[in-house]
Amino acid sequence: MPANASPRSSDSNTASSSLHAAVADDFAAVNRTIKEQLASRVPLVETIGQYIIASGGKRLRPLLVLLAARALGYQGDKHISLATLIEFMHTSTLLHDDVVDESHMRRGRATANDAWGNAPSVLVGDYLYSRSFQMMVEIGSLKIMGILSGATCIIAEGEVQQLTNVGNPDVDETVYFETIQGKTAMLFEAATHSGAVLAEADPQQEAALQLYGRYLGLAFQLVDDLLDYQGDAKAMGKNVGDDLAEGKPTLPLIQAMAAGTPDQARTIRQAIRQGGLERLDEVLAIVRDTGALDYTRARAEEMSAKALEQLDFLPPSRYRDSLANLARLAVERQH
Repeated sequence: MPANASPRSSDSNTASSSLHAAVADDFAAVNRTIKEQLASRVPLVETIGQYIIASGGKRLRPLLVLLAARALGYQGDKHISLATLIEFMHTSTLLHDDVVDESHMRRGRATANDAWGNAPSVLVGDYLYSRSFQMMVEIGSLKIMGILSGATCIIAEGEVQQLTNVGNPDVDETVYFETIQGKTAMLFEAATHSGAVLAEADPQQEAALQLYGRYLGLAFQLVDDLLDYQGDAKAMGKNVGDDLAEGKPTLPLIQAMAAGTPDQARTIRQAIRQGGLERLDEVLAIVRDTGALDYTRARAEEMSAKALEQLDFLPPSRYRDSLANLARLAVERQH
C-alpha cells in the first residue's frame, strides 16, 4: 500500500495492534530494558518509576524510534536503548506535568503525586531524566545527544509557555501551535529524528522522518484537545472538560471565540479566565455550534496528511506501513 493511501474501513484497534506487530521482538526488548534500567538503590525510585511506566499507554515514542530505525534498514541493537531512554524522558515529563497541573488521575489511575505526594514525584522525574542522559552517553552519538538535549530544552519551554497561557483568553492560534510543538510534538520529532540518525539516514530521509514525527505529534495533541470536549471520560482516563477546568485556551476554544458571536466569545473568555466547570455545558454547546470541533479535527487531519507525505521518501516496508497506519490512527482514535 502506498504510504499516502486512504485508510480502509479497519478499526483503530486492529491498526494499533499491527503497529507493534512489525517490531514485536524489539518492543519486548524495550520492555525488558525499561525494567532493568529502572534499578536503583533507593526503593521508592523503582516503585514510582514502575508505577507510572506500567500505568498503560501505547508507548508511542519508543515505538517511533524502533519503526524509524528499522524503516531505514538498521540492524544493530542500540535502537533498544534509544527507545528506552525516550520513554524515560516522556515518563519524567508526565510526573512533572501532573504535579504542575495538580492532576489526580491519569489513564484511569491515581497519579503518582496523588499516591505519593509532589516531592517524590518531582524527584523521581528528575531521576528518570538523569538516567536517560546516562543512556545517551552509552549510545555514543554526539549528534543524537544534540538532538535529545535540544529537545529537552524545547519541551521545558513548551511547558512553561503552556503554564503562562493558563487563564489567558487572548492566546491565538499561532501561539497555541508554538506551545503544542514544544510540549508534545517535540518528543515525537526527537524520537523519529534520532532513530533516523542512528540508522545513518541520508539527509533527505533524515529530514523526512524528523518532519514526520513533528506532524504526527501535532496531530495527536490536536485530537487530545478535541476529545477534551467530546470524548468519553471512561475511555480517556480523565474527565471531559479538564482543559477548561484548568483554564487552558486550546484550539477548540480559540476557534469558537473567532467564529462565534460576540456573546459566545465573551462566555468563553470568561470561562478561560475563571477556570472551573461552572460553565461547561454552555461552552460545550458553543464549541459544537460554532464548528470549532470540526475545525480542530480538520487541522489534525491536515497534520496527519503532512506526516504521511514524508513517508514517500522511505523505501517500501512493513515498518513504513506501520508508520503510515500510526498517522491515520492519530486522527481516528477516540481516546
